[in-house]
Amino acid sequence: MARRFVLQPRAPAPPAALQIDYAEALDPQQHAAATAPGGATLIVAGAGTGKTRTLTYRVAYLVETGVKPEQIALLTFTRRAAREMIERAGALLDGRCERVRGGTFHAFCLETLRVHAEAIGYPRRFGVLDAADAADVVDLARTRMGLHTLPTRFPKKRTLLAMFSAATNRGIALDDVLTEDYPQYAGHLDLLLDLQRAYAETKRQTGVVDYDDLLALTLRLLTESDDARRAVAGRCRHVLVDEYQDVNALQADLVEQLQSAHGNLTAVGDDAQSIYGFRGADVGHILDFGKRYNGARVLKLEHNYRSTQPILDFANHVLAGAREKYDKRLFTDREGGDRPALVQAPDDDWESRFVAQVVLDKREGGVALDRQAVLFRSGWCSYALEAELTWRGVPFVKYGGLKLAEAAHVKDVVAHLRVAENPADAVAWNRVLRLVEGVGPQTAARLLDWISTATGGAADAGGPQTGGAAVHALRSADDIVPSPAVARNVARLVEALTPLRDGSPPRPGGDALAPEAQVERVLAYYRPVFERVYADDWPQREADLDAVAALAAQHRSRTALLESLALDPLDWSQEAAEGALKDEAPLVLSTIHSAKGLEFDTVFLLHALDGVLPSQYAVRDQDGEDEERRLLYVALTRAETELYCSYPLAQYRRGTGQFLTEPSRFLSGVPEALLEPWSLVEDAAPPEAADAPALPESPPPALPGRGG
Repeated sequence: MARRFVLQPRAPAPPAALQIDYAEALDPQQHAAATAPGGATLIVAGAGTGKTRTLTYRVAYLVETGVKPEQIALLTFTRRAAREMIERAGALLDGRCERVRGGTFHAFCLETLRVHAEAIGYPRRFGVLDAADAADVVDLARTRMGLHTLPTRFPKKRTLLAMFSAATNRGIALDDVLTEDYPQYAGHLDLLLDLQRAYAETKRQTGVVDYDDLLALTLRLLTESDDARRAVAGRCRHVLVDEYQDVNALQADLVEQLQSAHGNLTAVGDDAQSIYGFRGADVGHILDFGKRYNGARVLKLEHNYRSTQPILDFANHVLAGAREKYDKRLFTDREGGDRPALVQAPDDDWESRFVAQVVLDKREGGVALDRQAVLFRSGWCSYALEAELTWRGVPFVKYGGLKLAEAAHVKDVVAHLRVAENPADAVAWNRVLRLVEGVGPQTAARLLDWISTATGGAADAGGPQTGGAAVHALRSADDIVPSPAVARNVARLVEALTPLRDGSPPRPGGDALAPEAQVERVLAYYRPVFERVYADDWPQREADLDAVAALAAQHRSRTALLESLALDPLDWSQEAAEGALKDEAPLVLSTIHSAKGLEFDTVFLLHALDGVLPSQYAVRDQDGEDEERRLLYVALTRAETELYCSYPLAQYRRGTGQFLTEPSRFLSGVPEALLEPWSLVEDAAPPEAADAPALPESPPPALPGRGG
C-alpha cells in the first residue's frame, strides 16, 4: 500500500535577516525540509539524497530563527552521527550550534536518569552493563534459581537476554516473544517469567542497569512523574530524530514524550532502509508517523547525489515490489553509467576469482581498493573470497568484527575499574576474583558474600566509605581463601585496587587519579595475569591493552570512560586493520547491515542467492520478506559508479555434495534494460597482460565486455 504525501505551502521567510542563504545552499526539496515551520514533520530521505546535510541546515535554521541551541535535542543512533551534524552546523553558524544537545538515545536517557532517577526510586549513581555483562547477570540469577540443573532443555544466558530485551524494546509480553521467536521454549514460560523478575531484582540490588533499562526507565520516568516530564520535555523546544526508520517501540514512545511540551518534532528517515528488525526496530513507526502525529506534514528527498541513473533505476525497480512504502523515485543529474551486472558463476571459487580479478583490474584503472566494497548477507558468504584475496596478496578489512570493549582481556581490565566505580557490582567482582590465581568459582562466591556483607549490600554503593569497606573486606579474607599462597595473590589485588579509590592528589571535579593513570595502575597489576590466562596468544592481544590506555586519556573521569565503553564500543578490528595498512588502504568486505550509511565507487554483491538474500529464515511472513527486499535496496544504493551482483550456479554441502542454486527471487525476472546478465567463460589471459599470478588449477575467468 503506497503512502500519500501531504503537500504544504512553503513557509514565509522570517522577517529577520539570515546569515545563511538556505535556498542557494540546498536543492528545493532539501530547502523545504530544512526551513519547515514548527509542528510534526517527517522527512522521507531516500538513499544518497543529502539527509545529513538537510538535518544540519535544519539545526542551523532553527538557531538562526530564534531557538536557543540548548533547547534543541538531536537524537541519533551513533555518537559519531550527532557529533558530525553539530560540528557541521557549528561551522555554518559561528559556533552557536555546538551547544545543541546531541547524542544517542541511550546517552540522552543516561543523562536524564543521572538527574531524575530518584523520582522513580533509583539511585543516581548506578553502573551500566554492556550486553556481555548483562548476560552474566542473567546467568547469575539463573544459577541462583537452580535452573541450570533442569533435566529438560533450557535457554542459555545470551538467548535469555535476547528474549527479555525483545520483550522490552518491542513493548510486548514475554509469552508473545516466545510464540513468535522461541516456540521451542514455550513450555518454560512460568520459569522464564520468574527469571525475568529475578534478573530485574538482581540488577536493582547490585546497582546496575542494562541498555534496555536506560530507555525503559526514562520512559517510565516521563510517564509517571509529571514534574520530571515537564522539566525534561520543557527543555526540548525542538526534537530532531535521525534514522527514524530504525526506532523500536520504546524509542518511538520516548520521542512522543520528549516533544509533548512544545509539539515540535522533525524526524528524518527512509522506510526503504529499515533493516534492523532483529534489534526490535519496526518500520511501522515511520509508516504510521501521520497517524501518531495527526496532521503531520510529510516531505521527501529524492534527488540522489551518489549513484548513476542506471543504478538508481535498478534500485527503484527492486523497491517497487515492497508491500508498504512511501512513494518516491530516486533520480540524479549524473550523466551516463553502465547497467548493473548480474554475474552467474559456475561455483564459489569462480565467483571469488571473478571478484578478485575485477578488484585488481579496477585498482590498476585508478579506483583505490578502499573505494571498492564486497557486500554480503551473512559473514560466511565471504569465506571463499577471503581465501582468494589472501592468496593474491590483496589487503582487505572485514567489517562487523569484534568490538574493543567485547574482547575478553579488555573486559578484564574494565572489570577492575568497575569495582572501583561501584563496589556493589557483583558481576565485575566475580570477573576480577576469578582472575586471581587459585580462586575458583566456590572461593569467588564466598568472597563475594564477604564483600557484600562488608558493604551492606547497598545498591548505591559508590561512595568512598563503601569502596574502602569492600577493599578492606578483601584484606581480612585470609580465612576464606584455601591457602596462604592464594591469600598473597588476593593481597596483590587489594594493593592494585586501593589507589583507584584512595589515590592522590585529587583533580578538581574529577576522580582521585586521572583515568589514564588508573588504567596504567590496573595494567601494571594485570599484565602477569594477562600473560598467564592468555598464554597461547597474549602477544597478539597486547595492542588492545594499549588502546584502552590511549582511550582513557581522552576522558575526564573514570565514570565517563566506563560509560563510553558501555554505550559506544569501538570497532577495534576495523581500526587496527586500517591503521596497519598505511601504504594502501584495504578493500572493504562487509555485511550489508554493517555497510549501511557507507558509499563506494564500485560495489560487488556476493552470493545473491535465494535462501541467502532473502534469508530462508526471513520469508516465513510478508514482513520478513519485505525487510530482506529493503536490505537488498540498501546494498544496491551503496554503489556510485559500478555495481555487480553475483551468485554461484552450484554449491557444495557437507553430506549431500554439489547442488544447483537459484538466484535471489528479487533479481529474477528483472528486465535486461535494468540488469545486464553476464556469464563467466574459461579464457586464460596472455601472460604479459595479467598482473595477478596465474591460478594453480585453472585460468581466471575472462570478463565479458559491457553489452556482450
